[in-house]
Amino acid sequence: MSSPNNESGLFVSLRRFLDTALEMAQVRLDLFGTEVEFEKRRLFDGLLWGAIALLILGIGFVLFCGFVILLFWEGYRLAAVGVMALLFLTGGILLIREARQRLRNPTGIFHASLAELKQDRAGLQAAGQHEQR
Repeated sequence: MSSPNNESGLFVSLRRFLDTALEMAQVRLDLFGTEVEFEKRRLFDGLLWGAIALLILGIGFVLFCGFVILLFWEGYRLAAVGVMALLFLTGGILLIREARQRLRNPTGIFHASLAELKQDRAGLQAAGQHEQR
């Protein structure tokens, strides 16, 4: 009679294989979910920075333009408007570049999940080549 610790056979091996496969799938899905959450937060942060930048640019533009035009009303109205326009355009471009940089992801989406899947495939291929020998 065989003891419970010495279980062997096709069904036990198949059950262990399925258990391992399901565990691997669960880990990969957890990693995928975590990466989706990080990507969502990164996109939200970038869009929030961009929206705040546009709001501040708009308010600042209106207030500063009014101030400078009133300040130089007598003789330098056009020069004042030109300088203000250049200043605000430069500031707006810098803020938009910052928002774009925050939205840019150099590694690509789901980098860790894809790396883990490649590692799994390499391990399975190595095991398959080992069994053929």
